[in-house]
Amino acid sequence: MIQIPATSRLEFSLLSADDAGLLFEVDQDEEVMRYLNGGQRSSMEQIQQVMLPRMAKYLVPTLGFGIWQVCRLSDQAYLGWVLIRPMDFDTDTPASDDVEIGWRFKRAYWGQGYASEAAKAVATAVLADKPQVHYLSAIAVEDNLGSIGVMRKLGMQFVKKYRHRDSFGELDAVLYRLKLA
Repeated sequence: MIQIPATSRLEFSLLSADDAGLLFEVDQDEEVMRYLNGGQRSSMEQIQQVMLPRMAKYLVPTLGFGIWQVCRLSDQAYLGWVLIRPMDFDTDTPASDDVEIGWRFKRAYWGQGYASEAAKAVATAVLADKPQVHYLSAIAVEDNLGSIGVMRKLGMQFVKKYRHRDSFGELDAVLYRLKLA
């Protein structure tokens, strides 16, 4: 299993189906959910019946794919999580050369550089031995300036506005991408 080395402020562990409570915890703030579903808090039933089965589709610990819990080293506070998985993981043809990264953090930890620091650490560790991966991509709602800021800090560039479709439904989104060396 791939390990994500700790940064000066953060440590990481891969979430499993036993961690529904951690996913639920982050989703209880309407502002956190604002750009995901219009601000509706997730129920534990949604976490167990939708989120966990969805995570199981791309959870591959030996490749580092999954959702990584992010904790602050100084006090072990749970800040949120970073996901990393193949683009189009939920289709018949997931990408082998393009990896998607995403994040969700508790509002109390926004604006402190945690998401950028965590996403960079996860991407660096997971992509280290994957020469077949040529792109790191991220998707957001166009108005989600916080997430777009993280994308830019990771070196990603705007690719397009488009209608994103997945098992949760459809939404107008922007795609950012970093071409890897």
